[in-house]
Amino acid sequence: MKTQLSLSAAALVLMAACADSGANYQPILDGTPTPAYQADLADCQALARNQTQFDEETLGATVMGAGVGAALGEAESGDALGGAVAGALVGGVSSAADVSERRKSIVLECLRGRGHRVVG
Repeated sequence: MKTQLSLSAAALVLMAACADSGANYQPILDGTPTPAYQADLADCQALARNQTQFDEETLGATVMGAGVGAALGEAESGDALGGAVAGALVGGVSSAADVSERRKSIVLECLRGRGHRVVG
């Protein structure tokens, strides 16, 4: 039980770090950055970071994973708590990875929209 709680806490910290990593993305430019690039990059990263609906999606996926995991854990081995922890980890980590990619995409599209030659 204590090990499961420690793993859960570590996974929550990891999910939070992963979800924000997309907003901190440093894109590759085709050519020399313009004088406005650093300011535009900071603005685009802030835009990506401020999409709080993504955080709500990750929380929802974590809760849903916990519910499904608890039901499966109870049905298969009588260990609803272990199943809930495993399900929460799977749901949360999967969603956090998706959120990171979506935030990275926002940074890229925002910079392209501002006229920067971003290739990835």
